[in-house]
Amino acid sequence: MHANDSLHRFAVLVAAATLLLIFAGGLVTSTGSGLSVPDWPLSFGRLFPEMTGGVAYEHGHRMVAALVGLLTLILALWLWKREPRRWVKMLGAVAVGAVIAQALLGGATVLLRLPLVLSVGHAALAQVFLCLTIAIAVATSSAWREGNATADAGNHSVIVVAVLTMIAVFVQILLGAMVRHTGGGLAIPDFPLSYGRLVPPYFTTQVLFNYSHRVGAIVVLLLGIWLVVKAVRLPRSAGIRFPARLLTGLLVLQILLGGATVWSRKEPLLTTFHVACGAIVLAISLWLAMSAFRARGWTPARSQVEVPAA
Repeated sequence: MHANDSLHRFAVLVAAATLLLIFAGGLVTSTGSGLSVPDWPLSFGRLFPEMTGGVAYEHGHRMVAALVGLLTLILALWLWKREPRRWVKMLGAVAVGAVIAQALLGGATVLLRLPLVLSVGHAALAQVFLCLTIAIAVATSSAWREGNATADAGNHSVIVVAVLTMIAVFVQILLGAMVRHTGGGLAIPDFPLSYGRLVPPYFTTQVLFNYSHRVGAIVVLLLGIWLVVKAVRLPRSAGIRFPARLLTGLLVLQILLGGATVWSRKEPLLTTFHVACGAIVLAISLWLAMSAFRARGWTPARSQVEVPAA
């Protein structure tokens, strides 16, 4: 077993724990438990309050966050000691900074009574942190370390579509956060139509965010289909076919979860799975984009211009 295999497995563990943290945070929002614990960093002045009602969701979220923070610190130290590539080490250091910033932002969100800007910023930074952990997991994998450039995989359009898909997914997640934190989840009460029409008959702020989120879902799905059509034409050695197909399947599941959220009148567990699936879609899209770059032979270390010897 390669010495870095254990490091890679731990990086995958941290990424999985981050997804669990996002799920836990989604439960807090879905159950309306954001202010069940009114103080921070303690909970009712204690390390472990009575875990009942919304307190269980909010304090449970904090406990998972503390665990993720500890795991991230261990990962960063491990990378700094064992990882020879400077850019991967820096990813670990940035991840530590991000998890600290996320904790402080979460605390400010509670202390300031859930202001919209901080609530959405907290949700956005969670996705950025997830991307950092996914990038580390991919970069420490044997597939990345041992991957060779494939001529056919150098198709520039595949990389462009992969990056566009990843950006679109991130924007879509931000729109979803705006919908959740403005209380607009049921601003349009039917699905897949909007008030029985393709376009709502009127727009309020909540309806605008909700409808934009629905249009964004279609855009992301079309990009995912476009990407998988391109990916299946590439050789298996490019390592792009599987994540592209997985991405497309997850996008269909995510749209169905969005519909189920509306049909169930925002049943908390379904709503939370919708949030978590969105994060998984972002993770897969980043994996796919990195694989597309790697198949072309690109790594940060090789992206610098080499000066030929005299």
